[in-house]
Amino acid sequence: MKNRLKGKTVLITGATSGIGLSCAEQFAKAGCDLILTGRREDRLSEISDQLSDKFEVLIGTAAFDIRDRNACKQFVETLDDDIDILINNAGLARGTDPVFDADFDDWDAMIDTNVKGLLTITRLISPKMKARNSGHIINIGSTAGHEAYPGGVVYCATKHAVKAITESTKKDLHGTKVRVSMVSPGLVETEFSVIRFHGDKDKADSVYKGMDPLTADDIAEIVLFTANRPEHVNIMDTIVMPVNQSSAQMVHRDE
Repeated sequence: MKNRLKGKTVLITGATSGIGLSCAEQFAKAGCDLILTGRREDRLSEISDQLSDKFEVLIGTAAFDIRDRNACKQFVETLDDDIDILINNAGLARGTDPVFDADFDDWDAMIDTNVKGLLTITRLISPKMKARNSGHIINIGSTAGHEAYPGGVVYCATKHAVKAITESTKKDLHGTKVRVSMVSPGLVETEFSVIRFHGDKDKADSVYKGMDPLTADDIAEIVLFTANRPEHVNIMDTIVMPVNQSSAQMVHRDE
């Protein structure tokens, strides 16, 4: 496959684990320079050292909470290079409680990260893309953005919002050569479920019991493919599930 990405600068949010980390590895392997963000400074430093040694690319890091708008602004002000590709990956799910019994702090964490954080970074990075008439914004969505399910009232709402943000952003940039895309995974085995169940590893493991879930690498490969299309090609969304999964609630599990 032709590599159209070598030498581009890629900003990845939430890059310390899971899909974000796999995206960092895939894009570094393709010869891209990276700017990685996340909340764990030690992990960012470790990842930067590993990838720069292995792939001989330039890697910058910034440790901050994407929910902090001032921190986002201060980060963007430090950027010297133009961002060719923005991967809005930072996101989380918290809790599976019904709407009448859910935790408000869980709701705030999801809304502030999945929606407001994504919007803030997009708002701060997209003006230069528009001015240059080039760039690519790739949002990590979810099948939960296409189908709601019980116990996911706010998480599903945030991912429906990401779908709407993706579509509206593309329309706001209509007439430019800036591309806007989304990748919508189903069940992916990462730290996602551990966070959702507030650190309960047994509950998290039960989500993937008796099936072969997607991996972070599976999704990163699709993100890379989306970014690597010719400049006149814009993939709006890719819905991807493991073969064991047919909808949010239809998951075949082997005995």
